[in-house]
Amino acid sequence: HQDNLLFLWSITVSIFGIGGLLGSSGSRYLTVKYGKKKCLLCNNLLMIVAASIMGCSKIAQSFEMILIGRFMCGVSLCVPLHHQYVGEISPKKLRGFANSTSSFFWSLGKAIGQISGQRELLGSQSRWPMLMASCGLPALVQLVALPFFPESPPYLFMHKGDLEGCKKAIRQLWGEGHHQAEIDDIMKEKATMKNTKILSVLELMKEPAFRWQLYMIVIVTATIQLSGINAV
Repeated sequence: HQDNLLFLWSITVSIFGIGGLLGSSGSRYLTVKYGKKKCLLCNNLLMIVAASIMGCSKIAQSFEMILIGRFMCGVSLCVPLHHQYVGEISPKKLRGFANSTSSFFWSLGKAIGQISGQRELLGSQSRWPMLMASCGLPALVQLVALPFFPESPPYLFMHKGDLEGCKKAIRQLWGEGHHQAEIDDIMKEKATMKNTKILSVLELMKEPAFRWQLYMIVIVTATIQLSGINAV
């Protein structure tokens, strides 16, 4: 029935956001316990599995596989690890640039997805499973490349207390040289964290000192969803 089809289509579209909510909610615990590199590797495996499930949905004649795949994609993509990891492994002078590339590639990926989804390309009746499975390709590239990168230096020192591992990771990332200034910054950040209470979402909403900053973030984030590629 048409109403049932509309309902199933709505769930298929929105379940990505539900997965994203779940992924972002557990991100802090996972990154502190297992580290950003391990979490990224698990994210990539999850994305590859999700892409495989969605790509095989037509052969299996199962729309449920698309639902499961999109939910898993939401969990994988919305754990906010890429910004953190890229920022923490970048030299200080390139950190702002490195962080801004994440937003650039998010938008580029959306644009490529919109173009690839045209009926003349991968949006046809015979090729749409390839389009659904294409999200696994970047995850596969990262899964192969990431083992050659070290764990985040700030994570090694601040959460694991491994100063030597932190220094080794910095040398591997930035080359041999004098990096004491960067290590000192990490030490200062760790000292600051000891004296700073980490607020829950509810505590943050109740804290008067952060009220206007919170309003600003909510308004900016909401309006972004109504502009540019997100509107399309």
